[in-house]
Amino acid sequence: MRLQGLPADLRQQIKDARAKRGWGQRELGGAVGLQQPHISAIESGEVVPRFDTLLDIVRVLNLDLLVVPREFVPAVQSLIRAQQEPEGSEERSLYAGNNEDAGEERKEPQ
Repeated sequence: MRLQGLPADLRQQIKDARAKRGWGQRELGGAVGLQQPHISAIESGEVVPRFDTLLDIVRVLNLDLLVVPREFVPAVQSLIRAQQEPEGSEERSLYAGNNEDAGEERKEPQ
């Protein structure tokens, strides 16, 4: 089965990262050596870029591609979502137990 376009979520991440930098498609294209219509075709799913082109695009946007075993994908996605939460949201230690308050110091047994 041949890929008909990059997955929609990857294309959206590229668009979001480009917008976050304040770049249009022309600026992204200039940074990676592609014309604006080609960037548009990649973002719309009309064109599947070569792997090296995709790497250039994600890296210039301060992203990267990562190969993860499928069973770990939900955990990795959860970590990414946690890092993207708005500032001021309550932060909790990764090592805090379910019933421990993240703000309390843990006391060692004596």
